Amino acid sequence: MSDKAALDRIDYEILDALQNDARLSNKELAAQVGLAPSSCLARVRKLKESDVLRGFHADVDATSLGIGLQALTAIRLTQHARNNFATFLEHVTSLEEIIDVFQVAGADDYLLHVAVRDANHLRDFVLEKLTTRPEVAHLNTSLIFRHMRSPKLPHYP
Repeated sequence: MSDKAALDRIDYEILDALQNDARLSNKELAAQVGLAPSSCLARVRKLKESDVLRGFHADVDATSLGIGLQALTAIRLTQHARNNFATFLEHVTSLEEIIDVFQVAGADDYLLHVAVRDANHLRDFVLEKLTTRPEVAHLNTSLIFRHMRSPKLPHYP
């Protein structure tokens, strides 16, 4: 299944089921999609090998980890040079406060999802770890009041 476009109805059912509950046993998953457990296991392995199924994740309550504030920071680089993008990306992916990095089109170049303890931590983080970067020309930070994630991706066969 090296071609990701070669997914069939059963593959989509497996992906939907795992996005709803990644802890399903193979036996439960097979029953849900109407396959023998051995056939289901083979399909899941093929989905993993072809990087369609890239991992399984736990949904953890941020406040339980001491995260009291989340923000989105839009970054505009000084120059659109390949080296600037690579250097900046290497830097931000090394920072524990960064949850997600989006390279975007439009007025800004990156959108960073940041998780911090509080407003002081956010201020210090932005001032010490972002504004000091020579690649950064401009940044704008927006606080996140509420974050909701869809449990699954849409599929367009």
